[in-house]
Amino acid sequence: MRQKVTIHTLQAKVKAGEKISMLTCYDYPMALLEEKAGIDIVLCGDSMAMTVLGHESTLKMTMDPMIIHAEAVRKGAPTAFLVGDMPYMSYQVSKKEAIRNAGRYMAEAGCDAIKLEGGANIVSTVEALVNATIPVMGHLGLTPQSIAQLGGFKSQGRDCDGALKIIEDARILEEAGISLLLLEAVPPEVAGIITERAKIPVIGIGAGPQVHGQLLIVHDALGFFDAFTPKFVKKYLDLNSLILEALINYKEDVLQDQFPLDEHCYKLKQGEIDKIRQQLG
Repeated sequence: MRQKVTIHTLQAKVKAGEKISMLTCYDYPMALLEEKAGIDIVLCGDSMAMTVLGHESTLKMTMDPMIIHAEAVRKGAPTAFLVGDMPYMSYQVSKKEAIRNAGRYMAEAGCDAIKLEGGANIVSTVEALVNATIPVMGHLGLTPQSIAQLGGFKSQGRDCDGALKIIEDARILEEAGISLLLLEAVPPEVAGIITERAKIPVIGIGAGPQVHGQLLIVHDALGFFDAFTPKFVKKYLDLNSLILEALINYKEDVLQDQFPLDEHCYKLKQGEIDKIRQQLG
């Protein structure tokens, strides 16, 4: 069993030039597998709203289900660096509410850090969380909780002004005390500039190879979510097809009386069936 992954572990990887692996996770069975695979960072993400619950965006997630799922992930992945995703309106209303909700992740679910979206607009909240001893992962670029403002799930920073805004926001967040930064759907050149300047681990999802580590939505990586596939996704398995084939085979076995067979059944002790029938008359 590996030693617990901490922020110091991640910083050491960056210093040594080693890449950091990160995946989303929402439940205990998948957490067990990600732990066995040695994934460094596990994100209990509000993307669960789409991949697990079938919503069209992440906006419907709330704190209570996020805590329940993060706690399950912690049980399955005890040594991974667990990040709890702050859902929509769990930190935007007030710093006091942000601290209370983030504190729940730390105390109830055993998270190592929380993640929130935004740049200069949330600096005071980040500072308040850091002052409350809560490690923070920033999130810039495509920020799914802001899709109404962004006009949908669109890549960001593809012109000079947009790129400079993300670069400046990254600087501001780091000065505010974030421990890690996630860049989503930005050009590799922009991510490279941010990574060169950063003194903290920078993780990318659709941000090219020049960052310190990579994140994928686990359902995307395994081919377990077909609603849409972002440009940056690499599918390592077509799990949907495998599961569908298994379900069809199960149905056919049931229809053809091929399941259950004798080997799937529990046995009465010898002679017990005669006693039962005698008792029943």
